[in-house]
Amino acid sequence: MPGGRRGPSRQQLSRSALPSLQTLVGGNLSNGTGLRNRSSNSVGLSAPPLSALITPEPVRHSRIPELPLDSSLLFEFLLFLYLLVALFVQYINIYRTVWWYPYSHPAASTSLNFHLMDYHLAIFITVMLARRLVWTIVSEVSQSSGGSLFRYVVLITARLSLLTMCGWVLCWTLVNLCKNHSVLNLLFLGYPFGVYVPLCCFHQEGGKSQTAPTDCDYPADHQQTDLTETPFFRPRDFLFLLRENLREQFSSPPHMPIHTCPPHTHSHTPELIRAEVEELKSDFNRRIKEVLFNSLFSAYYVAFLPLCFVKSTQYYDMRWSCEHLIMVWINAFVMLMSQLLPPSYCDLLHRSAAHLGRWQKLEHGSYSNAPQHLWSESTIWPQGVLVRHSRSLYKAVGAYNVALPSDVSHARFYFLFHKPLRILNLLIWIESSVVLYQLYSLLRSERWNHTLSLGLILCCNYYVLFKLLRDRIVLGKAYSYPLSSNGLGLKAQ
Repeated sequence: MPGGRRGPSRQQLSRSALPSLQTLVGGNLSNGTGLRNRSSNSVGLSAPPLSALITPEPVRHSRIPELPLDSSLLFEFLLFLYLLVALFVQYINIYRTVWWYPYSHPAASTSLNFHLMDYHLAIFITVMLARRLVWTIVSEVSQSSGGSLFRYVVLITARLSLLTMCGWVLCWTLVNLCKNHSVLNLLFLGYPFGVYVPLCCFHQEGGKSQTAPTDCDYPADHQQTDLTETPFFRPRDFLFLLRENLREQFSSPPHMPIHTCPPHTHSHTPELIRAEVEELKSDFNRRIKEVLFNSLFSAYYVAFLPLCFVKSTQYYDMRWSCEHLIMVWINAFVMLMSQLLPPSYCDLLHRSAAHLGRWQKLEHGSYSNAPQHLWSESTIWPQGVLVRHSRSLYKAVGAYNVALPSDVSHARFYFLFHKPLRILNLLIWIESSVVLYQLYSLLRSERWNHTLSLGLILCCNYYVLFKLLRDRIVLGKAYSYPLSSNGLGLKAQ
């Protein structure tokens, strides 16, 4: 109608129909975050925190059944038995003979050149390989030292007798080796300990250790001691580190920490999650350090040390011996990983990674039209939110994000453990590759020592591969089970 008041246009109606995100969230959030527009200027409206308006989805976890795990004593016995078989195989490869020649041209009367073997070296290697088994037996006896006074005295006497006998045998073999071999050969006997002290004793994670959260139940002796406050170590600190690291090598790992899902209404939940992740990182690194050292230690004394004491006139197959060295190290590594990183421990790391989340760094200029917030350490960020931290733009990847965007260790922790079967699949792939290669070598072997060696080692590898595949089948069904609305998932059997 000419001259009358015009109503609002369609475009104006569409703009005023729904409140904008700036109106809902605001630019001056009470938790210290700010909403940025295209010109990077914050909107001066007060609003409740972002976590109060955009609630992250609750993290639901699958309940996995309790899978059978070998006891410490049984595992150490099986590992010691495997290493003895591998040591026997290496001696066959070195000192084999052609005993099947006709008697008219006898090359040897026995299958092995026993007169060339150094029995003191074999006994020394056996004692070094049995160190974990002996210490496990002593620990088990000490834990069960209850009852009457007579039983306590008997247990103490048996423990001291066992340790004294092992120490006497070790000293006796060392004295005889010193008489018959050069100083250079004797240096090979203690080379792993000489490498372990500077690499493991001085490498302590100081400065980043935080107080353990109340949601994680850690033993008292597992708390890290900050010994790196001064630039130089005192002798007392060095002896303490050496004693603690050697004790870790001989003893079984401490009790597994317990993870409790943090309440979403707790004001300090992000700090607790990050503190829990720091503790789990330290515990995981300690376990990996123990696995690497003991696997390399086993391969060194089983497959490498016998080669150092072979006489210069003795011929042996170098390629086959080196291949045996690699196989022993891989098999010992997989066995220790499957024992020290059981499925329940990997599930614990997976749950913490799910609560930690991850940030994806974006290039400058991307998502310029989307709202961007200033990262706050006390905020639980939902998936897809854009934040600015240290002059960089990050996007929340996980459903529940409290990680520090610029912390590479948090991103690495999430990458390794946000899929609970990643470590188990890696171990299965490694062990399957070893078994297939050994089967291929067995089919192509033409020497009796190769056939015997592969047959004995394969029997041990089949047992390890069976346990890994059993865990993979059960856990694959458990994690694929659809989670219910109450987050119970699959109940433990």
